[in-house]
Amino acid sequence: MPDWIAVIILGIVEGVTEFLPVSSTGHLLLVRHWLPIRSEMLKSDLFIVVIQPAAVVAVILVFWKRLEGLVREWHRPESRDYVYKMAAAFGLTGVGGLAIKKVGFELPETVTPVALALLVGGVMFLAVEWWLKSRPTVTEVTWVMALAMGAGQLLAAVFPGLSRSGATILVALMFGLARPQAAEFSFLLGIPTLLAAGAKETWDALRDPPPYPLDWGLVALGSVVSGVTAFVAVKWLLRYVQSHTFNVFGVYRVVVGLLILAWV
Repeated sequence: MPDWIAVIILGIVEGVTEFLPVSSTGHLLLVRHWLPIRSEMLKSDLFIVVIQPAAVVAVILVFWKRLEGLVREWHRPESRDYVYKMAAAFGLTGVGGLAIKKVGFELPETVTPVALALLVGGVMFLAVEWWLKSRPTVTEVTWVMALAMGAGQLLAAVFPGLSRSGATILVALMFGLARPQAAEFSFLLGIPTLLAAGAKETWDALRDPPPYPLDWGLVALGSVVSGVTAFVAVKWLLRYVQSHTFNVFGVYRVVVGLLILAWV
């Protein structure tokens, strides 16, 4: 398979799945496992991380008015608290992520752990949505929710297939946060998280080049495709959760997880 076609496929998968609660890392691992990709760069974790910032740019564009409002209304306690909560959640993820990196953690090369994480996450989504049927929800993100969502990001980093957005949204729902607000905080929290991860991996690659050549043209192509598809996916999900549950994602995760386990 030509590298540029593989890059387009990987970019689409990254853009569509980065902010949907289905695990971008898990899907990218699966795609790289089954596609006849020859390039060592495209098989690496580095490529996955360095094209993620483009998806983040898409989220910034989608939430531009919201972000602008937080800055413009900084004098209001509600705006400051919201930003402080995001900073605390990001800080928890950052410190934990550096610790995980320090011990030399690497993503698994087999698909079985990904399938299990998809399956478990799907069951949890269905269980939480069933539990929420008879319970009221709130629209304000509390400090406990924010810190728990930061911890959820760490779990997603350790268990590919769990999904960063999936883990954070799931935690928020468990604490009773309404679906639109859970999705919004998860997406906004992803901005500093993914930008920091991408910046660190890029810096490490420039300082200590990997054993394979880096084709920045392919990185640029993957980034553009990822950004465009992420913009569409985020806009769609924000509209969807206004009037729907996350059950469809729970079912999808269970079905895909079972199919993968049956396949392997």
